[in-house]
Amino acid sequence: MGSQSKETERVVTGWAAKDPSGVLSPYCFSLRETGPEDVYIKVLCCGICHSDLHQVKNDLGMSHYPMVPGHEVVGEVVEVGSNVTKFTVGDRVGVGLIVGCCRNCNPCQRDEEQYCNKKIWSYNDVYTDGRPTQGGFASNLIADQKFVVKIPEGMASEQAAPLLCAGVTIYSPLKHFGLDKSGLKGGILGLGGVGHMGVKMAKAMGHHVTVISSSDKKRKEAMEHLGADEYVVSSDEEKMKELADSFDYLIDTIPVFHPLELYLPLLGLNGKLILNGVINTPLQFLSPMVMLGRKSITGSFVGSMKEMEEMLQFCKEKELTSQIEVVKMDYINQAFERLEKNDVRYRFVVDVAGSKLEP
Repeated sequence: MGSQSKETERVVTGWAAKDPSGVLSPYCFSLRETGPEDVYIKVLCCGICHSDLHQVKNDLGMSHYPMVPGHEVVGEVVEVGSNVTKFTVGDRVGVGLIVGCCRNCNPCQRDEEQYCNKKIWSYNDVYTDGRPTQGGFASNLIADQKFVVKIPEGMASEQAAPLLCAGVTIYSPLKHFGLDKSGLKGGILGLGGVGHMGVKMAKAMGHHVTVISSSDKKRKEAMEHLGADEYVVSSDEEKMKELADSFDYLIDTIPVFHPLELYLPLLGLNGKLILNGVINTPLQFLSPMVMLGRKSITGSFVGSMKEMEEMLQFCKEKELTSQIEVVKMDYINQAFERLEKNDVRYRFVVDVAGSKLEP
């Protein structure tokens, strides 16, 4: 896709961070014209992920400004390229964290393009035409059809949005590590946007699910609203000892530094601690805690496009929904502030189409 002239550029409005303060404000930018493989989308809504907070504040030292964040995008197709076969105008579709890959490397050949070393992020990256990628907090978005999924009939757009990151982030490791079978005992560390979907998905797969949190304040919600079987405060030494060697897996969604030594004893023989939280400081543990039990510390990153499609169908069949708070774009900075304080149950979703985007 070559660069477009000024006369043919389509200019859209989004809300962008202009510097590491992370404050978002209206910003106009251009999108490429619709190429043969492209799907041009009117954004309906977009979820707010904790990694958006890391990016707008340059917590990982890789941010480029101006930056329009947002990678849990649900929208309506308004135009398709000549080679697009999967989508038609009017379809409701989703776009997640990845919008490009090399298509030739081992992960790409295995349909695990999220692990491609040349993957292109939906924002804070550079596309193949040299333009910066911009995310879903904008009126429109364009993406190659490979990185677009259909939203199932009957699934509300605002409910679907968090599934495109939080949902597939949980589904992918459960599927990949063979944990998508009933009768297992799992633990979810941290009860935020990803963690609450972890409880729901694991329960839907027939697991006994324990939430492990740093405080008692979400106990009622976890047990009564999300369906967790147990809730444990990590500082309760007696209860943590009682649970030693009992879990098949732990999914660690905590997005800030925390000691792994507290949780590794909970795993049984061959148990897995799966890291899902993006943390910008090194973690540490004592090797015997892993060796004595053949335990694994591993990680998983979002999911493939195939897994995304499977996950959406799984959620439709099991009638799984996210617990969300819908806000307008003019509230987005307050939403980021509240997210930083963990003051949301459990995912903000921005009603982009119903918001005034211009200054």
